[in-house]
Amino acid sequence: QVQLVESGGGLVQPGGSLRLSCAASGFTFSSYPVYWHRQAPGKEREWVASISTTGGTKNYADSVKGRFTISRDNAKNTLYLQMNILKPEDTAVYYCMARGYWGQGTQVTVSS
Repeated sequence: QVQLVESGGGLVQPGGSLRLSCAASGFTFSSYPVYWHRQAPGKEREWVASISTTGGTKNYADSVKGRFTISRDNAKNTLYLQMNILKPEDTAVYYCMARGYWGQGTQVTVSS
């Protein structure tokens, strides 16, 4: 069955960095675009970034453009999100999504 497992979240100070990973299994990872979303407390889930099957096309929400970088390693069936210059408003549970399936999420907290 399709499985998506996020990792790499944690507590970081404003201005810091984190790298999230999403390990995929149960489907042909390289055949699908994949997405990062996030959900902050009391808010709806929002799209953060997306990447095409080969990684040649990447798109970002305006709120993270220039600070976050999405990438994928199809040989490892893994999606990444490099997050730099983190802000308190980036605090959320981060989810990867592919084929309409969601991972369980990983918590990112940006606080001093």
